[in-house]
Amino acid sequence: MADVTLDELRLRLGGGDFVLIDVRTRLEFEGVAGAHCDPRHGHIPGAVNLSLDRLLECRSANEVRELVGLAEGVEIIAYCHSGSRSGFAAQVLRGAGYDARNYAGSWHEWSREVPA
Repeated sequence: MADVTLDELRLRLGGGDFVLIDVRTRLEFEGVAGAHCDPRHGHIPGAVNLSLDRLLECRSANEVRELVGLAEGVEIIAYCHSGSRSGFAAQVLRGAGYDARNYAGSWHEWSREVPA
């Protein structure tokens, strides 16, 4: 499954046809913590936070679905800081029955390219 690009995310954001999940820590999501290489901190508008650590605590597809709380088949776009954690999260989510894709550019790209 192809990764989501910045252009695709820009076009689809706010359309309501997918769920955007930020798999970084709560502090990264809130903009309290972040990488020094990013010009700003925070999260992509409309995203919900579900850290990779919490996702990896699940021991079955059923536990993942219970944690995520969405019907199987719902499209999910995951992102993190640089696309690594979210790539892994997308694999876990696909294993639980979701149509999950990774925004590989993640916050590292978004914080540079999209105005606040």
